[in-house]
Amino acid sequence: MANKPSIPKGTRDFTPQEMARRNYIFDTIRSVFRLYGFQQIETPAMENLSTLMGKYGEEGDKLLFKILNSGDWKQGITGEQFLNSSIPQLTNKVSEKGLRYDLTVPFARFVVQNREKIQFPFKRYQIQPVWRADRPQRGRYREFYQCDVDVIGTDSLLSELELIQIVEEVYRRLGIRVCLHLNNRKILAGIAEVIGAPDKLTDITVAIDKLDKIGLDNVNQELREKGLSDKSIERLQPILAMSGSNEDKLRTIAEVLAASETGRKGVEETKSVLELCEQTGVALNIELDLTLARGLNYYTGAIFEVKALDVEMGSITGGGRYDNLTGIFGMPGVSGVGISFGADRIYDVLNQLDLYPQTSQEQTQVLFAHFGEAERAYCLKWAKQLREAGINTEVYPEICKIKKQMNYADQKQIPFVAIAGGDEMQNDTVMLKNMQTGEQEEVDTTTLIKNIRILRI
Repeated sequence: MANKPSIPKGTRDFTPQEMARRNYIFDTIRSVFRLYGFQQIETPAMENLSTLMGKYGEEGDKLLFKILNSGDWKQGITGEQFLNSSIPQLTNKVSEKGLRYDLTVPFARFVVQNREKIQFPFKRYQIQPVWRADRPQRGRYREFYQCDVDVIGTDSLLSELELIQIVEEVYRRLGIRVCLHLNNRKILAGIAEVIGAPDKLTDITVAIDKLDKIGLDNVNQELREKGLSDKSIERLQPILAMSGSNEDKLRTIAEVLAASETGRKGVEETKSVLELCEQTGVALNIELDLTLARGLNYYTGAIFEVKALDVEMGSITGGGRYDNLTGIFGMPGVSGVGISFGADRIYDVLNQLDLYPQTSQEQTQVLFAHFGEAERAYCLKWAKQLREAGINTEVYPEICKIKKQMNYADQKQIPFVAIAGGDEMQNDTVMLKNMQTGEQEEVDTTTLIKNIRILRI
């Protein structure tokens, strides 16, 4: 007996019903992006490793899926090199491309390559899969979709405001209660300065970004292993434990960072963003979280992370400002800010909370059932009219018992079945059955279309 096929761990298949739910998420997010003037682009699934490596920090580089060179990928490598080279050295010889880790770095590459074709500030959105060689676990996959929205070519904090408004509107439409956590990398840089470890900013951010996952004691241990002194770690503790309102935290951290120019600028930027939210009536729950680090190297200003309030799940949206990401591709001085909605985690949250609409735009609304070839031909004419009216319609393809056709409608959860027999053909009607209530009525084409449209609203 042949072995049952399988898929790689950390990946998933999606049935038609599941795809309808996923498309509901994509369509909702896409419609909000467009409201704010963002336009869609796409980039290749694979990028040159020279584009990807070094952009996500040491830990991120380890999670890149590398692609072996095509053909004889061992060509040019001696046996001794193969046996004695380190993994990074060997990878450089046998792999030139990798699957994209996120959509932001490819976007920066896109901007540089297409600078003559785009208008700044450039507002783009992108909905595509990304891949990470991570350990699969609940809410964490190796292949998953990101829904990114970015504006590049402006320093204005109105961009941060728009992203927060987009977060508010997307989750309002999806019905998910969320909290947006806000911080600023300049504040983190200021903290590194005042605790006497300015050269350890990356180590500090990578460690404290794990605070929710591994706890304070393990974070402190990791900081020690990275070379921070006990004195620096001790100075960090009150900052990690800071509480109170956003205003209280800003006031306290402003005092702590008074001697750091970078830190003071981060405080001012954060204060301005919160004031803009208040001025424009943003009702989203926003929490200033000084432990939020998002350990990606390219963030330079505001950083965001969104968590669902009613489900235990990691971040479902995250992002921030990156002031010079295009500089690594030879186009310095271009500031950008963006966020990414994690569609797969949002999908899991909606499943757990059962927040999907009862009907899908992709669902068949009417199935035509029939008794024979003449009746089937009659149904095909009706189906054409319904489709022209924008109603999702099927005609059962086989000549078989009505019971089998009804079972098909039940299995696909089709809400209406239109039955055509000799009497209906003579009267130029169909017998319309509501599959939920069991009610039946004989209707003409106009009435059928009208009834379906009313019940679909």
